[in-house]
Amino acid sequence: MQRSNERFVERLPLVLDRPVYAYILTSCFCAAALLLRIAAEPLLPVGYPFVTFFPAVILSSFLFGVRPGLFAGIICGAISWYVFIPPYGALTLNPAVAVAMLFYTGVVAVDIALIHFMQRANFNLAVERERSRALAENRELLFHELQHRVSNNLQVVAAMLSLQRRHVDHEVARQALDDASARLSLVGRISRALYDPSGAGQDMRIFLTTLTTDIVEASGRTDIGVVVTAPDGLRLDPNITVPLALVVAESVSNAMEHGLPDRGGAICVTLEMVDGALTLQIADDGQGVAPDFQLERGESLGLRIAHALAAQLGGHFALTSAPQGGAVARLDLPVSAAC
Repeated sequence: MQRSNERFVERLPLVLDRPVYAYILTSCFCAAALLLRIAAEPLLPVGYPFVTFFPAVILSSFLFGVRPGLFAGIICGAISWYVFIPPYGALTLNPAVAVAMLFYTGVVAVDIALIHFMQRANFNLAVERERSRALAENRELLFHELQHRVSNNLQVVAAMLSLQRRHVDHEVARQALDDASARLSLVGRISRALYDPSGAGQDMRIFLTTLTTDIVEASGRTDIGVVVTAPDGLRLDPNITVPLALVVAESVSNAMEHGLPDRGGAICVTLEMVDGALTLQIADDGQGVAPDFQLERGESLGLRIAHALAAQLGGHFALTSAPQGGAVARLDLPVSAAC
């Protein structure tokens, strides 16, 4: 309703099919003002000849523009002078009448001028709003195209690595190429999923649920259950979400590969925000972590990547054994990184 009112106001003054219609309607407003003034005559004190004619002038100017407004001002002024200013029925000019008509002319001129300037300002505002809308659409289109091209380029690089793998005989090198190709594909999917030109970000619970489901399905495991817990409506800046998603992906993959390599189990992903600081936990019910495990000296490339991403965000990443069994990967981000 409000939007409809705004669009109506932006179209003012109305441009009718034939200008004569505006003057016909203006004449009707003047006639209505005359009838209303006659009807109100017994209720009004002496000396209010213009009281019902000002609205007719204002309405005509508001709806049809300056010229119909001036037309209404002249017609209403003449009617008021002839009918309601003594001596009645004559256009007699004396000092008192001259003062009254000057007063009327000044008020009408100010009303018409103000309405005209407001409508011009409103028209310019509508033009700027339309230009801003067009720019926003172009920005969204360009942003979408850029995001699409970046994701496609990552997919192309991943495909090239997969093709290169066919010409490598060394098993370790083949596995490294497979890992690199999978990670590039994952980054491409994350970038595509995070597309939002407004910068508002994705709902983290929905995003993480989709991400972890894709990772488990891509591994071919049907015996792994994933539960994601996150605050309702939590949205983060994409600059934080991308590294955060990569940490989740590496931790979930590590839990399946090392914590639950030969049996089914559950993985719980928990994201919490307390006093502006973020805490991410990926817990599994698998084999746990060796007592002498040190993350900095670990051979897992995925965990080293997670540790590097945490450092990039100014946070801390750790992998420890849970008291009830299994392993817990924990990422803590300070307030400055989470904002």
